[in-house]
Amino acid sequence: RLEKHLAAWLGAWPPPPGRVLVVGTPIREAPGWDGRARAVLGVSTRDGAVVSVTPALAAEMGALPKDVDVAEVGTRLSRLAGGRLYAGAFRWCESPTPFEDAGVWVPREDERVPEWLKPFNGDVLVAFDPASGAYLAGVGVKRHDDFGHELSVGTEPEAQGRGLARRLVAQAARRVIAGGAVPTYLHDFANAASAKVAAAAGFPDHGWRVLGMGP
Repeated sequence: RLEKHLAAWLGAWPPPPGRVLVVGTPIREAPGWDGRARAVLGVSTRDGAVVSVTPALAAEMGALPKDVDVAEVGTRLSRLAGGRLYAGAFRWCESPTPFEDAGVWVPREDERVPEWLKPFNGDVLVAFDPASGAYLAGVGVKRHDDFGHELSVGTEPEAQGRGLARRLVAQAARRVIAGGAVPTYLHDFANAASAKVAAAAGFPDHGWRVLGMGP
């Protein structure tokens, strides 16, 4: 599932051993999960990387030496696209931690759903206060393709420390797997809280990175 997702998401997978493969593909010109196109997207492992770019960027970059590394690819893309190549943790899950369910699936249009969850393309998983019915925490699913669905979680400050985030992420991962896709989880390396949630829910750190272009 993971390989099918990455091939569909990036336009090619796996990377050549010990090398960086730069792929020019129309996928980077098409709208993503939120309707926005991303001109640069990549995933690196401990032994190689695939960097997916628009056909125009690929043409401007031209032929690259076989020993080019991600840093050099980033430098060239920065000059051409006017941004900066950034990296974050890329995790996926095969066996979610068997926590007790913490939320219910509701349409993103539900009036109780906070604004940050509304852009996601499908139902969202939400934990409500059993007494007041107030929103406490939620998971949105970025349905990138048929094979890979990325999870994003957020918890209200007053509800933190109860383990809601890890339980919701594990619950959402079980649903994604049951639907035939692989659940993924991306986060900034500096976000220690997000890393703890991912690890607790069953998303180990394999040393993989997601690559993107930002300001």
